Amino acid sequence: MAAVTLGPEGTYSHRATTAVADDGEIDFRQSVTAIVDAVDGGEYDRGVIPIENSIEGSVTESLDALAEYDVAVVREIVTPIRHALLAQGPEFDTVASHSQALAQCRSYLEREYPDATLEAVASTAQGVEFARDDPSVAGIGHPANAEDGVDLEVLAEDIQDQDSNATRFFAIAPAAERSTGGGKTSLVVYPNANYPGLLLELLEPFADRDINLTRVESRPSGQRLGDYVFHVDFEAGLYESRTGAAIDDLEDLAEKGWVKRLGSYDTEHVVE
Repeated sequence: MAAVTLGPEGTYSHRATTAVADDGEIDFRQSVTAIVDAVDGGEYDRGVIPIENSIEGSVTESLDALAEYDVAVVREIVTPIRHALLAQGPEFDTVASHSQALAQCRSYLEREYPDATLEAVASTAQGVEFARDDPSVAGIGHPANAEDGVDLEVLAEDIQDQDSNATRFFAIAPAAERSTGGGKTSLVVYPNANYPGLLLELLEPFADRDINLTRVESRPSGQRLGDYVFHVDFEAGLYESRTGAAIDDLEDLAEKGWVKRLGSYDTEHVVE
């Protein structure tokens, strides 16, 4: 099963993708939008994109791409994030990594390397590659990126600010593979309206049916200032009658907009 995710090789996205690419056929893109576009276009059976980190919150590019493209969410993958500081030696003046990784290690970096320049790059693996090529640069990534011990050494392990640091990834597929079965469901709701009590009205169909919401997030619709798209995750499958009834209510509320069913799925924990 061919899959595509954020590259280059060695990113946390790459590690999560091994759970869905059974034959190891994994290709890479440099942005989440490019991944979702490739799956929507039928180039790949699966794509894996980061959705939410336990420290830094949601990945907004992923949310926006899921609202824009017609793909299905078929699995949730949760993996712990173990950040290490990797460099050719202890003398460096720049730390390069993905912006979220830099943020997740903010306290450590401020304490141990207050004078270092922090450089945000496309991925943790790209920062590691910069460190491999340039002795003045350190990268932040999984310690396995330096396991050969030839070009890089691990200067410090588990440098993330919270030991509970973990990231949720969505495995996405072409829209035709959308499933109604699974323990969780994701929707995107665009009410195309703005009035007092709107958000409460959007949440009540779930509360009325004892459906637990695990995430609710708003993103600008891009249509006009103050106009929002809502991303909703909850613990129930699309196959359940209570879910169908709740979505019926949502569609009534969003009669001027739309409700997109991303699909139902189960959660897998990948520990590496």
